Amino acid sequence: MSKIQIKEVYKIFGPDPKKAVQLLKDGMTKDELLNKTKHAVGVGGVTFDVKEGEILVIMGLSGSGKSTLVRCLNRLIEPSAGQINIDGVDIGSLNEAELRKLRQKKFGMVFQHFALFPHRTIAENAEYGLEIKGMDPQERRKIAIDVLAQVGLQGHEDSYPSQMSGGMQQRVGLARALALDPDILLMDEAFSALDPLIRSDMQDELIDLQDKVKKTIVFISHDLDEALKLGDRIVLMKDGKVVQIGTPEDILMNPATRYVEKFVEDVNLTKILTARHVMNKVKATGHIRNDGPMSALRKMRNNNFSKLFITRQDNTLVGMITAEKASEAQKRGDKDLTKIIEEDIITVTPDAPASELFEILHNLPYPLGVIDENKKLKGVIIRGTLLAALAEGGS
Repeated sequence: MSKIQIKEVYKIFGPDPKKAVQLLKDGMTKDELLNKTKHAVGVGGVTFDVKEGEILVIMGLSGSGKSTLVRCLNRLIEPSAGQINIDGVDIGSLNEAELRKLRQKKFGMVFQHFALFPHRTIAENAEYGLEIKGMDPQERRKIAIDVLAQVGLQGHEDSYPSQMSGGMQQRVGLARALALDPDILLMDEAFSALDPLIRSDMQDELIDLQDKVKKTIVFISHDLDEALKLGDRIVLMKDGKVVQIGTPEDILMNPATRYVEKFVEDVNLTKILTARHVMNKVKATGHIRNDGPMSALRKMRNNNFSKLFITRQDNTLVGMITAEKASEAQKRGDKDLTKIIEEDIITVTPDAPASELFEILHNLPYPLGVIDENKKLKGVIIRGTLLAALAEGGS
C-alpha cells in the first residue's frame, strides 16, 4: 500500500517555472535550460511511490535534487508542477491551515544539523512540537520521556545539549520528531555530520527502532553504503531525475545505466549479498522415512556426493550422512538411516551475509545448508559457488 505518491513532480527555480517545465517536457536538458533561460532545475519530473512502513532512501551526489524533492513532500518547498498525495490527499490542494494540520499530524523531520535549543533541557527539546500544538505540560512531558527512552536517552532528560555528544544530540532530534507520533519521518542527511563510528551506530539504532515503530521513512543520503544498509528500496537521482529505483540488490546486481554502474562499482559485494543470492539448489536429499543406506548410497553415487542431507517428507532438515557411514550401515544390514545421521551440523538462514560465509566454509568438511525459519532446506553453498557468485556479481 502506498503512503506517498509522487507524480511528475518538478521544481524549477526562476521567474517563469511553468514555461521552463514545458521546455523540459519538450526535451531540453537541465544544462540547456540554465544556459538559455537562466532557470535552474531542482527536480525534473519525478514519479514514484513510497510504501507504508518502508525505509526509502533517496540518494545522489550534490545537486542531484534529493533534498529539494524531500522538502517538496510536505511543501516546505512548493513544487512547480506535478502532484504529491499523502494517504490519497493531494497536498497541493490544501490551504495554509490544512497544510499546517497535515504537517503536524503526518510528518516529522530530522535534519543534518540538530537545531536544538541550547537553553532547553533534552526533555524540553523533545517536547517542543507538542508544546507548539498546545498540549498539556504534564502530558507532553510524559511523551517526551517515553520517546527519549526509545532512542536510548533515558536518564538524560534534564541534561542540556552542550552536555551531550553529537550522536546523542541527533537522538534528541529523532525523539523530537517521534514525539509527534507522525506517520512519516523525513530524514535529510540526518547522520552526515556525525563521526563514522557514531554514524554507523545511529544507522543500527534506526534499523532497530524501525522494527518497533514501523514508520514510513524517507531518508536522504549521498552515501551509498548508508543507503545500502538502511534502505528497503533506493531511489538514485541525477540532475533532478530518477535514474533507477530498486532494492539494494537490484541496484548492485542490475545497474540500469552506466552512471549507476560507476556509482556502485567500488561496493564490497560481500557486505550486501546474502546466502539467498549465492546458494545452489539441492540436487538430491535422503528421506528419513523412505530411504535406507543402500538407496542413500545410490543417490550419492549418481550425484557424485560424498555426503547427503537427510530431510523429512516436508523438506525439514534432519541432518547429514556420509558415504562411509552409509556403507558401513549397509554391511551391518541396517534398514534405516537413524543411527548414522549427524544432526549437529552447521546451517545458515537465507539472510546470512555473504561476508560471514567465508569464515564458516573455511574448514567446514561438508556443504553448508541454507534453512528457513521452519528448518526447511532451501539450498546449499560450497566455497566454489560462493566465489563464483561474487565474481559474477562484480563483473
